Amino acid sequence: MPAICCNTTVLEHRQVATGIQLMTVAWPSQHPAPKAGQFFMLRCWAANESPVLSRPISVHAYDRTTATVQFLYEVRGEGTKKLAALTEGETLRLVGPTGNGFDLEDAKGKKVALVGGGIGTAPLYQLAVELNQAGTTPDYYAGFRERAYELDKLSSVCGKVQLATDSGLEGVKGLVTQLLNPSDYDLVLCCGPEPMMRAVAKLCAEQGVRCVVSLERKMACGIGACLGCTCHTSTGGRCVCKEGPVFDAQEVFGQ
Repeated sequence: MPAICCNTTVLEHRQVATGIQLMTVAWPSQHPAPKAGQFFMLRCWAANESPVLSRPISVHAYDRTTATVQFLYEVRGEGTKKLAALTEGETLRLVGPTGNGFDLEDAKGKKVALVGGGIGTAPLYQLAVELNQAGTTPDYYAGFRERAYELDKLSSVCGKVQLATDSGLEGVKGLVTQLLNPSDYDLVLCCGPEPMMRAVAKLCAEQGVRCVVSLERKMACGIGACLGCTCHTSTGGRCVCKEGPVFDAQEVFGQ
């Protein structure tokens, strides 16, 4: 189904941690239901204003009953600073949902681990919700620099929860890969900084466990027209926005 381009209303917008925002917007139920792993292109500035490009933000949560979509994002540059300045009642332009999302058929009847790092944990809440709806309750492994955010929310839809922080202020001091034993699972689904995902993919490959990752790239169009977000894979160049952002780890990282 083609992506929808429309204006929507900000219903709630708040800071959940330093530099981390949670924004809730209206998404009428007659629009396509976004899946875990998909994203939207967000813009709240005019076409002739800087920055030139919209910002790709993954779906953190979708609720058909309340007709809302939530975005959990980090304020990094000019575009996300403008998004962070939006207040309740203001207008936001969306293009989406786009991308392939996670394939839940692969997870049915299996033991599943979700592994996230920093703002890469954003799409994992919706993923955990959809896994539960499909009859699978995943375990959750999360890594953060200082302190965790949105952990209670994810814990409510996951089984075992393991936390690592660089600072040691919460959970185990160290890396999330120190907590994960892929052999305990049939499938590992991962999103976070690329070095972390590569390390998780390597662990999984060594133990013969399938790993699926969600990549992050700078995007111009978000619909596969400009080829600006192409990544190298074992089968050639692929557009992260249209053919991803979710890929088999061996396809994009090898091992």
